[in-house]
Order: sequence, then C-alpha cells, then structure tokens
Amino acid sequence: MNEGADKFVAAAIQATPVWFDAEATIDKAVGLIDEAARNGARLLAFPETWVPGYPAHIFGAAAWDDPEAKEAYRLLLEESVTVPGPATDRLCEAARRNGVMVVMGVNERDGDSSRGTIYNSQVFISADGRVLGVHRKLWPTHAERLLWGQGDGSTLHVFDTPLGRVGGLICWEHWMPLARFAMHAKAEQVHIASWPEVPEIHHLASRHYAFEGRCFVICVGSYLTIDHVPAGFPCREAILRGGDYGEAGVICPGGSGIIAPDASWVAEPVEMREVIVYGEIDLARIGREQMALDSVGNYNRPDVFQLTVDARPKPAVRWLTPEGAGEADPAGQEGRPIGG
Repeated sequence: MNEGADKFVAAAIQATPVWFDAEATIDKAVGLIDEAARNGARLLAFPETWVPGYPAHIFGAAAWDDPEAKEAYRLLLEESVTVPGPATDRLCEAARRNGVMVVMGVNERDGDSSRGTIYNSQVFISADGRVLGVHRKLWPTHAERLLWGQGDGSTLHVFDTPLGRVGGLICWEHWMPLARFAMHAKAEQVHIASWPEVPEIHHLASRHYAFEGRCFVICVGSYLTIDHVPAGFPCREAILRGGDYGEAGVICPGGSGIIAPDASWVAEPVEMREVIVYGEIDLARIGREQMALDSVGNYNRPDVFQLTVDARPKPAVRWLTPEGAGEADPAGQEGRPIGG
C-alpha cells in the first residue's frame, strides 16, 4: 500500500440519477462529490450504471424487434459515456478539487471500434483527478445481455492507492466464485460492490465477499421510483412489467451500506430514500481477521486447486500497420490505438 492513512471515511452515494440524461446526472454527481467531501469522506462509491441510470426496462421489454425497446437502446447509447471523455473529465476535476477518490458506475459506450456497444462499467478515479482504470462487467445478467457487451480479464483491477488496495465488481459478478478468488488474490482491501439496488440477497453476497476476502465492502445501489422516469420514455410501462414494485412504484429501493472484514456492518443499510451512507474504514482490522482466514493464503490448497486468469485485452479487431508497428486505427479517428 502506498503511504497514507490507515483510517478514513468512505461514502456510499445512494442517489437518484437524472433518467437517461448523462450531462444532468454528472451535474448531480459533482454536487454529491462536493457534499461528501465536505463531510470528510475520502472514498466515494456510486451505484451500478448510475450514469445515466440503470436500464430496468429491459426485463419487461425483451420481445424480438420491439420498436420501443430499440428506441430505448438508441437513447441509452446516445447518453452513455466514453472513457476518457467529457463526462469523466468533469468527474476527474471534481475528484481533484476535493482530494477524494471516486468510483462511478456508468453505461460506457465503446469508443474504440463499432461505437455501437455499451458496457456496464465502473470507472476508478484517483484523488489527484486521474482515471486509474475501468472495470467492465464480465457477464451481463439475464435480460441485460440484450444491452451490454462482455468485459474481459484485463479489467479485473485492484489499484494501489493512498487509501489501500481498492477494487470492485458489479452486481451478480459477486456470485462468480472464480472472479471473487481472482480479486482476493490481488490483496484487495476495499471493495466496491456496485448494484442497481441492494435487497437482502445482495446484502448476503456483499457480506460474504467481505468475509471471504477479508476486506471492507462498500455496497451501493440507487434509489429510483417510476416518478423519476419521464412520461415520454418509450419503455416506461415495461419497467413496471419487469417486476413487482408495489403501490409506491419503487424501482430501486436503495439498501446501501458499508461492511467490515468480519461481515459485520460498519454502516447499516438504508432504504427508500436518497442518502449518503458514511462509515469508517480501519485497514488494521483486515490483518486481525486474516489470522483465521486468508482464502488465497493460509486457507488455500494450491496443490489441489489452481486458477488461471487470462488478463490479456480482447479487442474486437487487431489492425496491423504496413510497418508492423502493431494496433492502429485505419481511419485515423482520434489518433488513438484500438483496444488500448
């Protein structure tokens, strides 16, 4: 770990995005970053695909060639962010100005090749305003596969920061045993568990991850009701068809909280409102819990079990230049490598 504080305050930002409006959602994010920093937080985590909102309509709009679903995808594609890009530039400036680390959930538009695919991504931003890296969800869940592409092993990141070794996974990646083990093997100390919402079953997954990995977990989800979705959204009724949200029309009830390495709550989960949940991270607690369990070390049998992780990037196309210099964009667009 880089030189830094062993104790600091973390924040789970349980907020409502401005539905399918990336610029307005980033405006709101900057205000929330300022607020959390004023209250002493140094690590801020936002929910899954918070920019510009978790596309919950897909669970009720999966019919083949559905014109409303296709229009909703077009809207989401237009409002998704590229990394780097104007949206992340603004987040980086807010992080730098406040001296805080930010982990933001975004719908990330492919900026390298076709530019027609969206990824479910976490963007990790340092306290000095740099994009440290992006994690793309390895396997979209259920109907999500109609919207998002698949990430690869090159984005299973754990970053060495002044706040400890910080990483993250998204939603049902927490039910992938080998993904968890790979992250544990990177000596992760603070884990961002990004969810659209955090009901009891997601609390179970998040607390299990903390106990198994002997790390702190910030589990964070959105608060969203049908009233937050504009009346003109093409799949508005499909959102309600996709699940039972009760008379209040709640789509994502929140449930964010912060968990210690022994699976106890540092900050109890909060539901049914927008809130910033704060909790103290004390990295010294990790070593105490590792005496009994280190799932990759003293509680592992590498002579019996072995895991191989392919961490090489998997770009859609590799373009070889006449000079044999490697990958290049044949159209010369933006002058940056493909798959980098």
